[in-house]
Amino acid sequence: MQAAEILTDEQYGKIINRLAHQIVEPYDDVASLALVGMQRRGVFLAKMLQERIHHFYNHKLPLGVLDVTFYRDDFRTKLKMPTVQVTEIPFDLTEKHVVLVDDVLYTGRTIRAAMDALMSFGRPASIKACCLIDRGHRELPIQADYTGMFVPTYQNEEIQVEVAGLDGINRVMVIQKESAET
Repeated sequence: MQAAEILTDEQYGKIINRLAHQIVEPYDDVASLALVGMQRRGVFLAKMLQERIHHFYNHKLPLGVLDVTFYRDDFRTKLKMPTVQVTEIPFDLTEKHVVLVDDVLYTGRTIRAAMDALMSFGRPASIKACCLIDRGHRELPIQADYTGMFVPTYQNEEIQVEVAGLDGINRVMVIQKESAET
């Protein structure tokens, strides 16, 4: 496998700062916003955004954690046993403008599952999507409202997002998988 770093820690931080400003910008009342990080790395990204928004706007947004395993349309067709993680939405979603945060937007199926899952917790005023990396290849008509970086990829490539809270470093890599013919 070949790997190439496409975002360093410094660039990563700049993107998080930009996304924090973009998320808040359209709203007169920051108190109406809430962040929901999608398991696993989306949770760490949502925490980073929460910290940056608190730093810039002196307001700590409510933060939820969402696992979409049982809302996915493919969890029954996968051969391995799904790993279920914590879901915790410790605030009322009603009338909140919720920003779903994930690391990579690919087919759109995870965002679709997340919207279904959120609706089982209440009816938010709106749901927006935020991703660090949009790699294209959509299978559903879903787009991110806030995107850190668009990275066009081939099907034999993978985006690997690392977060300091989990991996010890903030960076993004493009991994080219070996072809089956070699």
